[in-house]
Amino acid sequence: MNIKKNVTIIMDQIIIKKMNKLEVFIARMKRLGIKVNVMGNAPWIYIDEINGKRVTEKFEAEHGFTVAWYPVRLGAEIEFTDIREIFKLIRKYA
Repeated sequence: MNIKKNVTIIMDQIIIKKMNKLEVFIARMKRLGIKVNVMGNAPWIYIDEINGKRVTEKFEAEHGFTVAWYPVRLGAEIEFTDIREIFKLIRKYA
């Protein structure tokens, strides 16, 4: 019997995943019927697509629309850029 495999199975059963702010945001948009795809390039997190439409705007970055930044410190939460600008973009593409 493989001990490492058993430990992995037990850990998978014990670990309860805490959703971060970005996952909550995406889940809430999904409940509203808006599918938001994001992609990351540390420390930026970009909105890549909204309802299958590719986002072309740039906001607070040179390569895409920055929705949030990865945390700088361990245990820190993701920080959104500007929630008003994010919703303006969502209204435009939704």
